[in-house]
Amino acid sequence: MLSLALTLCLGLITAGVVIHASGASRPAPGCTPGWDRVVALPDSSATDGRRQVWIHHPAGPDRADLPVLYLLHGYPEDPRALVNDQVPALDADMCRSGVPFVVAVPDGRAGDWDTEWGDDHKGRFALESFVTGPVLRSTEGSLRRAAGRRAIGGFSMGGYGAAVLALRHPDLYSQVASFGGYFRVDDPDAVFSPDSEAHAPDRLVSDDTAGHVRFFLVEGATEATPLQVGSIRGEAERFASILTQHSVSVSVVHPPGGHDPAGWYPAVPAAVTFLSAGWRHSR
Repeated sequence: MLSLALTLCLGLITAGVVIHASGASRPAPGCTPGWDRVVALPDSSATDGRRQVWIHHPAGPDRADLPVLYLLHGYPEDPRALVNDQVPALDADMCRSGVPFVVAVPDGRAGDWDTEWGDDHKGRFALESFVTGPVLRSTEGSLRRAAGRRAIGGFSMGGYGAAVLALRHPDLYSQVASFGGYFRVDDPDAVFSPDSEAHAPDRLVSDDTAGHVRFFLVEGATEATPLQVGSIRGEAERFASILTQHSVSVSVVHPPGGHDPAGWYPAVPAAVTFLSAGWRHSR
């Protein structure tokens, strides 16, 4: 599990190369240990000019047909907390499902700005370009995946980011798992202005989306987190209705809890089952 890679000394960090490759991770019962690595990629908007990506591989060599889940953290969450607290659950559930996959967690922080996982129109950061470019290349290397072998997911702001990036890049991703996400533009630091409409998931869905991207939406039963306009409460059902109108495959679950891991963890096994079914179908 990726948590091991974060508790060991990383040693010398060189931008653009692997900075630590751990030994075997602790597997779920009955599973073979996987392996972890952390890469640091050049990015002028990141601390010290480097932005990290935590990557967990299932046991065995990497392959072009091995699926990848790109997982985005929320705001102002430290991505290492996501790695330590939530990736192990995915690791255990991929063992249960019988469909191994790579998990890649990029660092999407940029100071105190609420990045929305976007390219800032003022040039303060370019996280959409980072995720769809360097992160993808560093995770997959020469074993480039087809879109049918990639999923993107996230929590809160990352749940929004996963939805909008998949809709803006349907050639890159075929599945989305959004936990506590929202599907309208909620941009307190004006990342997208004046081009907000191009980053609104509820405006990007079209009949062309059907057959290209499928969605798994998680909203806690007691979700009540405010947005600039309205609340996250009801967003999953609202967006699911839009997707359904365009014949896009969508599944919605409402586990107990609110806008926190306690409200999201119960849905992780179902999310892995959903993604695994999609990956099996894409073969």
